Amino acid sequence: MKVKVCGMKYPENMEEVARLAPDYLGFIFWEPSPRYFSGSLPELPENIRKVGVFVDASIDDILEKARDLSLDLIQLHGKESPEFCSSLRTGLDAIEKPGRTEIIKAIAIGGTFSFDNLIPYEGKVDYFLFDSKGPMPGGNGFVFDWKLLQGYNQGTSYFLSGGIGLDQVEELGNFLGTPLAQKCHAIDVNSAFEMEAGLKDPHLLSTFIKEIKH
Repeated sequence: MKVKVCGMKYPENMEEVARLAPDYLGFIFWEPSPRYFSGSLPELPENIRKVGVFVDASIDDILEKARDLSLDLIQLHGKESPEFCSSLRTGLDAIEKPGRTEIIKAIAIGGTFSFDNLIPYEGKVDYFLFDSKGPMPGGNGFVFDWKLLQGYNQGTSYFLSGGIGLDQVEELGNFLGTPLAQKCHAIDVNSAFEMEAGLKDPHLLSTFIKEIKH
C-alpha cells in the first residue's frame, strides 16, 4: 500500500521525511491553512511524487505552481466542477515535463453523502481522495466511518484520508483486507504525525510507514 504524507511545510523536515521513502509528499498552496507552503522545494528523491494541494484556485495559478515546482499531481480540495477538472487536464497536458501530471479530486464524506455525485468526474480525474467532512476543506483531524465506502462502486481508485494515525494501524490492516479497499491506492496522513502544524515527526512516521508497507 502506498503512503502520502501531506501538509509538508519546512524544507529540512521534508528531507527528513523523504528519507523514510513515502510514495508521495503533499504541499498545501491554500493561504488560510496553517500548513501553507511558499518558496522553493528542496531536491527530493525522484521516486517520491510531489503533490500540490489547492482549494478553489484558478487554473492559471495551479498551472504556474505545477510548472515552477515540477508537481507530479494536483489535488483539488474545493468545489471544483468536472468541467474545471477537464480544463485543468488540458492545461497540465501542455506542460513540458517528464511524465503526466495527474489530478486528485478530494471528496468530503459524511453520513448523507451519495457517491452518485462522483459519476460526472469519472474519466476527468485520476484519483479521488476521501476525507472526513468538517469545517475545513481538509486537515480536520478525525477519521470518518470507512463503512460508508460500501456505497462506492466507481472505477476510479482513491486515497484514504481523514485523521489517520498510529491508532488506526490495526483497523487499517483489517480494512485493507476487505472488498471495500479494492480501489484504495494510498493512505494519506497529516495532522496525526505532527509536532506542530506542518512539522512532521519522523519517528512516528517511520513506524507507520513500516507497518503499512510490511
